[in-house]
Amino acid sequence: MVESADFVVKSLGLCRVDSPLAPLLAARKQSINNVDESDRVLFDDIASMAIERGVPTNELPGFEPAGPRKKIYFDPSKTHAGVVTCGGLCPGFNDVIRALVMELTFRYGVRKISGFRNGYQGFVARHSHPVVQLTPDLVSHINEEGGTMLGTSRGQQDPAEIADCLERMGINMLFVVGGDGTLRGALAITKEIADRGLRIAVVGIPKTIDNDIMYIDQSFGFQTAFSMASEAIRSAHAEAISSPNGVGLVKVMGRHSGFIACYAALAKSDANYVLIPEIGFQLDGPQGLLASLQERLNRRGHAVIVVAEGAGQSLLNECPKSTDASGNARLGDIGLFLKDRINAHFAEQGIELNLKYIDPSYLIRSVPANPFDSVYSLRLTHNAVHAAMCGRTEMVVGRWHGRFVHVPIPLAIRQRNTVDPYGDLWMSVLESTGQPPSFGESVPSH
Repeated sequence: MVESADFVVKSLGLCRVDSPLAPLLAARKQSINNVDESDRVLFDDIASMAIERGVPTNELPGFEPAGPRKKIYFDPSKTHAGVVTCGGLCPGFNDVIRALVMELTFRYGVRKISGFRNGYQGFVARHSHPVVQLTPDLVSHINEEGGTMLGTSRGQQDPAEIADCLERMGINMLFVVGGDGTLRGALAITKEIADRGLRIAVVGIPKTIDNDIMYIDQSFGFQTAFSMASEAIRSAHAEAISSPNGVGLVKVMGRHSGFIACYAALAKSDANYVLIPEIGFQLDGPQGLLASLQERLNRRGHAVIVVAEGAGQSLLNECPKSTDASGNARLGDIGLFLKDRINAHFAEQGIELNLKYIDPSYLIRSVPANPFDSVYSLRLTHNAVHAAMCGRTEMVVGRWHGRFVHVPIPLAIRQRNTVDPYGDLWMSVLESTGQPPSFGESVPSH
C-alpha cells in the first residue's frame, strides 16, 4: 500500500539561482516545458484503480514531475559534479555518461565533472582508482561503444568513506547509475551526508537489464537487451527446424524477473515454452514440462524453449550456499540443468533428440544501446541533471505513464518489479507460445 507521503522527494533547500535554461523555458508557450512543481503525475493511471484501493479522489497520490525549473539551487559556476556507474554492464551506460557531461557543461555551464572509476570502489582510498576528469571531448564518441568508460564493480563500500571522499573533493552533486543494489548504496550515502549536515545532492539514474525496479515504466538498456535476446531465439528456431526432433534451448538474463524472456519471446513468436522465475514448473509427471515437450515433438517435430536464469531454482539439487559481491544469492545454472535433463529423458525413451543450447547473456548486456535506448538514456539523464541542479536528492528519475518523474529511492527499492502471472503480458506469452498456464505446479496466488 502506497500513500501520498511515500512520494515526497527530499530537497536541499529553496531554489534562488536563475537557471541558465530560463530564457529557453520562457520562449516556450506549451505548459509541458514549464514544470508546475505543485502538479503531480498520478500513481494510478485511471481513477477506478484508486477508488478500488479506497483512496479519496482529492487525495490521489502522485509523483513529482521531472523537468527543468526556472530557479535552481546550485550556482553552476561553482558546482562540482560526480558520476559513478555500478553493477553489471547494461546497454546505454556510455550514453548516460556522455549525456551527463554534455548537459552539465553546455546547458548549465558546470565546469568540473569527476568520474569515479570502478563503481563505489572509486571513492575509497585503498582501491587507488584514479579519478577521471570528464570533458565533452573525452566523452564525445563513447556512446558508440558498449560497456562503461568509467568501469564498474559490485559490492558494498563504507558510506562513511564515500562521504569522506565527496567532502574532500568538494562534490556538490553525485549521479549514481545503477540498479537495485546500487540505489540501496546511494540511500546509505545520502543518510551519511545528511548526518554530517552536508549539502550534496544524490540522484540515481536507473540501470537494470532485468527491468526490475519498481515505479519506473522501463529502465534504459532493456529494449536493447530483449532485442538481442530475440535474435538468439531466431537462431535457436533455425537450429530446431533443421534437425529431426530439434530443440533450441535459450537461457537469458532475469534473476528474479522474467521480462527479458517474455519480451524476447513475443518479439520473434518462435518460442514454444517460456520459463520465468515468477512461475514455478515441474519437469516430471503427466503435466510436467518433459511430457509436454515430448508431445510437442511428436506433433510438430521441433520446439524452442526460452528460460530466464532465475527460473526453476527449486528443481536444482544444490541450494545457493554463497552470495556474490553484491549480496545476491548465487544461482544454479538452470540452462545447463535443463539441457542435461531433457537429453537424459529422451535418451531413456530411446527417442532421437537434437538439442542446441544457446546462452547469449554477456553478448546481450555488453553491446551498444539501440536507437530507442540511446534516446531514452539521453532523456532520463537530462531530467536527472535538472533534478540535481534544483537540489533534489535521495531520488531516482524515471518514467511513469509516459511522463518523466522523480521517484524517492526508498519507494523505488521497496519491492521488486516482476511479471504478474495474471497480467496481460503473461497472457500474451501464453497466447503466443500455446504453452499450458502451468507445468504441474500451481500458479502463484494474485
